[in-house]
Amino acid sequence: MGVMRFVVHPATSPEEWPEHRQAYISGFDGRIFPTRVEFDGTTLSCRRSYSDSGKVSVPWPVEGIGRPVLTTTSLREQEKPYFLPLELARGKLSQIRDQAAIWEMARMMIPSEFTKLQSESFKALARASACRDLPDQCAEASQRSLQLACQAANILTHAYTLQRMASIRRSSSHAPNLLGATVDASVLTDRGRTTFFNTFNTASVPIRWTDIEKDEGDYDWSLVDQLIETVSENRLIIRGGPLVGLDDGGLPEWLEPWSSDFLNLISFVCDFVDTAVSRYTGRVRIWEISAAGNYGGALNLNEEQCLSLTARTLEAGVRTDSDSQFFIRIEQPWGEYQRFGHHQLTPFQFVDALVRSNLGLTGVSLDINVGYTNRACLPHDILSISKLIDLWSLLGLQIHVNLACPSAASHDPLADPTIAVRSHPSQPQWTEERQAQWMGEIVPLLMAKPSVTGVFLDQFSDGAPHRHPHSGLLTADGHSKKMLETLQQQSRFETQ
Repeated sequence: MGVMRFVVHPATSPEEWPEHRQAYISGFDGRIFPTRVEFDGTTLSCRRSYSDSGKVSVPWPVEGIGRPVLTTTSLREQEKPYFLPLELARGKLSQIRDQAAIWEMARMMIPSEFTKLQSESFKALARASACRDLPDQCAEASQRSLQLACQAANILTHAYTLQRMASIRRSSSHAPNLLGATVDASVLTDRGRTTFFNTFNTASVPIRWTDIEKDEGDYDWSLVDQLIETVSENRLIIRGGPLVGLDDGGLPEWLEPWSSDFLNLISFVCDFVDTAVSRYTGRVRIWEISAAGNYGGALNLNEEQCLSLTARTLEAGVRTDSDSQFFIRIEQPWGEYQRFGHHQLTPFQFVDALVRSNLGLTGVSLDINVGYTNRACLPHDILSISKLIDLWSLLGLQIHVNLACPSAASHDPLADPTIAVRSHPSQPQWTEERQAQWMGEIVPLLMAKPSVTGVFLDQFSDGAPHRHPHSGLLTADGHSKKMLETLQQQSRFETQ
């Protein structure tokens, strides 16, 4: 068994650093290996089934930044433990310097402030490397290097966003991307209608099999019909779905007896896809056919069955309405769930298999939801999000991004009870201000990416049943949150 060990200094208890459990080892191609993590307060051990070099990623506290996922450079296994803060600083500095070189080759102007910060970060790293035998001094210099590198990453990415948006404005008088949100019954109220249609140019209408056919053969399209009619009257673009969810609870309960008869299960699923697409042909031109196929969990289907079912649903949709666009939704697009060892394919490989099958896939819809305890993305900084989009753009598909983060840490009675807001005394608490700040950084970056054709708020109102606690644009009593101005500014094609 392969193992990588790291000294954590100063020593801390596992309770004070609970994120140590989220550490994992990845390969040179980004694949995440099943990783068993042990931490005794001073040494972090990451184990996997075989020995090879690799990168270790783990959320780590950085003053003024938070606890983003940081990654070492590629390390070989050795008997002597590595010094974790030093290796994380080396990895972050390498990341920002590589990205700056790539963007400079693309004729981006690199800010002088970035150059200064990355130079200071390098000097701090050099001091840390020179005093490895003095843990206190090494830890202090490493943390300083990390802090400067993270600040430099934010400045570099913000400069990219500003320059890209300026370039887009020179060639277009309006934003080329879709900006939308998932609609719910609150859009049918006067306040909800006014807020939604003054902010977004696209509506994502949820058309979920579990809501529409709770009992076999008994369809209820009433709410979906109302929402589509309301959106159509206001001449917004409509995205429908996801029709089929392959996560736990994503398929109707009455399908349970067919879970062991995969061929008949496929026929049931494809029949619903055909029914839904046929019903709204001509009004819905963008479809999310399926969701969470890469993660799975529905009816204990294995990974191969989830891939096959996703392919068949896509094929059914394209056959029914070949003029529409068809997307599949991907959960946890970094693939961090692979550290548990239940999946062979990375999210990228899952979609690549569908692309190679030539089934008519238009694009991929990526879920980026942060600040939650269950089936959410680990906290990544804005540069890591930029690099994620660049990776997915290699497929040559359109990219939609669905965003969610909380505005409060309190209990949300209308949210999925299995999901809670991640909270720790040593971390900044989620508030409306922090939610608005996060959206204000991420949305303009995504809109600036050439491969991103749509950005969607995963929830419009906290007053309707939803998945992620406190992630809506409206509070439960219908008042708008502070991120409203951020989104309206983007809809007016403005960037700070």
